[in-house]
Amino acid sequence: MTWDLALNDTLLLYAPVPLHQDAEGGFFVESQALNGLQLWTRNFARVIVMMPLDPGPPPPGWVPVLPDDPRLDRVVFEALPMAFRPDQFLRHLPATQRRIRALIAEAQWLSFAIGGLFGDWGAVACLTAHRMGRPFAAWTDRVESQVVRQEIGTGHWRANLRARLTHRPMAMLERAIVRRAALGLFHGRETFEAYAPYARGPAEIVHDVHISAEDHIDPDRLAAKAAEALTGPLRLVYAGRADPMKGPFDWIEVLERLAQKGVDFRARWLGDGTDRPAMLARLEASGLASRVEMPGFLVDRAAVLEELRDAHLFLFCHLTPESPRCLIEALASGCPLAGYASAYSTDLIAGHGGGALVPRGDTAALADQIAQLDANRTQLAQLILSAAADGAPFTDTAVFQQRSQVIRDHLGAR
Repeated sequence: MTWDLALNDTLLLYAPVPLHQDAEGGFFVESQALNGLQLWTRNFARVIVMMPLDPGPPPPGWVPVLPDDPRLDRVVFEALPMAFRPDQFLRHLPATQRRIRALIAEAQWLSFAIGGLFGDWGAVACLTAHRMGRPFAAWTDRVESQVVRQEIGTGHWRANLRARLTHRPMAMLERAIVRRAALGLFHGRETFEAYAPYARGPAEIVHDVHISAEDHIDPDRLAAKAAEALTGPLRLVYAGRADPMKGPFDWIEVLERLAQKGVDFRARWLGDGTDRPAMLARLEASGLASRVEMPGFLVDRAAVLEELRDAHLFLFCHLTPESPRCLIEALASGCPLAGYASAYSTDLIAGHGGGALVPRGDTAALADQIAQLDANRTQLAQLILSAAADGAPFTDTAVFQQRSQVIRDHLGAR
């Protein structure tokens, strides 16, 4: 198959978000991934997206890919096998690699998400493109090998053994790919600082958000929120998975400390996950069940944003190096950050100081910061205004346009 640089304006992506399929062969895709694909088509004539196919039923938040959807008339979905076990991966590797090679030959622009080991088709695509002499972009939003390493000792013995055996080769693979990439696209400063030292090509900080300009809190609502924050119980919120990497029990410990200090608060954790049952049990044992709600996963994204606009502080206790979008969504909603400092969270509020950050793991310091804001509501009101100012530059249209331009600037003809 020939490849015509002058005529071809096709972008080939690998996205690790799984596809699901119904009995009639129709695809289901996660709603934010669907929004991202539509945004890519504003910047490229055609988009081919490779995604692993999960044989199970679609979970909440996955929507059908309709054949007559005009937003996706220039998007081609390529389902790849889900093969996270070594035996599955080795069995599928030859045929899948041939398919990836053919798709690379169809496209002018190549950008692959990486993160994993067995079953990481993004890494396979990167290495295949390198062998074909094709420049590619490697994209990631967290340091997967460090995430896995930090999971050692937190789960079942099989999971612990798997983490011990895989985190080092995973780190070696990550670095090998970054060295071979013509462009490194690293979501947030946290991942940028971890990977940029290994990059031989350009390395860029990019952001992957799915909030439009209309999703940002409007000025009248912001002013009313700042004024209303001067009185009443402190409202805290978190939106994300109830998984170990999110620090759910640190989060509860902060609330326990606030209760001991006599702070009047209400808190909500929006999201489901493996730790949710244990979190509910701990809240019950701590006597906080009446003040803390865990409604589970909210399918309606507008409802999540409304929760953020209503809350006074976004309380987070992330324990691993990642760049979660929820922090940007909170800022855009005029919800200041209250949590653990990292290169990512610190960078997000560098402009206007829309948050209060403490060293990772210091629940006592975090509770002290929140208690001080509760006692000084004028400062809290100003922090709400500052958070909105820090979130103002982030819109999905702007960040996808920036990433598209970076790809065009650095992945042209060689």
